[in-house]
Amino acid sequence: MDEQHYRQVSMKKIRIGTRGSRLALVQSEQVRDHLRGKHPDIEIEIIPIKTTGDKILDAPLSKIGDKGLFTKEIEKELLSGTIDMAVHSMKDMPTELPDGLTIGAVTKRLDPGDVFISRNGRRLRDLKMGDTIATSSLRRRAQVLAHIPGLRVVDIRGNVQSRLKKMQADPSIQGIILARAGLERLGILDIATETVSEQILLPAVGQASLAIEIRADDQAVQSIVDSLNDRDSNVAISCERSFLATLGGGCQVPIAGRARVSDGSVTLEGMVASLDGTRLYRSNASGPVSNSSVIAEGLARRLLDDGAREILEQIYGRTL
Repeated sequence: MDEQHYRQVSMKKIRIGTRGSRLALVQSEQVRDHLRGKHPDIEIEIIPIKTTGDKILDAPLSKIGDKGLFTKEIEKELLSGTIDMAVHSMKDMPTELPDGLTIGAVTKRLDPGDVFISRNGRRLRDLKMGDTIATSSLRRRAQVLAHIPGLRVVDIRGNVQSRLKKMQADPSIQGIILARAGLERLGILDIATETVSEQILLPAVGQASLAIEIRADDQAVQSIVDSLNDRDSNVAISCERSFLATLGGGCQVPIAGRARVSDGSVTLEGMVASLDGTRLYRSNASGPVSNSSVIAEGLARRLLDDGAREILEQIYGRTL
């Protein structure tokens, strides 16, 4: 019996690393419960780990960097062997992973749309110039401003519950925008006033799916997490991440991407906007799943040539 097979057979405990927010813990509990059903003899422990993004709550994410804000401390523990796997929101994952780590599984994607939570029941389309909404996402900010010029958009940080409290405490804020999937996982989707059309808000790359990160050489853990992987979601999100990587982007730039897989084909829609929403480039491309990375790179280069290059070079402060 080889060493990896022996470890797989004799493995008695799995340690899952995660952020400590209520949503992150719920996501990890859902992964734990799935694995318990498949491997009832393995003990599974969830270990909360505080990340940079969780520690710094008094500054916009775009001001403190965007590479691994919610992942690098967890990845450090994974590489050291303190944990055996990590559960991340896929949209938080940088396109480049540390050496020695890999995404072992991509979970089935929920609806990746954004929702608007209104103070007084007004829908997003009912807002007008001068009204105020809150979001921590430059992607959402840019697209909303493109849709409603003159809207006032303020930054808001924290977990779902703290953002809701901040909105209620500030009567000037008409509403906030959050990911639908997060509310769904928390069981509070009913607080959403509406799911915003993707024609207005194209989702973040990877939104609504979970990334199961493991050590690249750990075949025992890989065999355990295989059952979590959803093939179509994996293909779609890999396509989106190739699009993002070609643009040189992270999770805190005004870039959006949404891929759909059907009958062996993938269709990707991508968007790049200026920070103030006055310039927005959006297009789509389709082709066979086997060419998904080529499709993603081609769409990214088309948007760059259309005018997105100038926007991103200004944001990044470098030549693309």
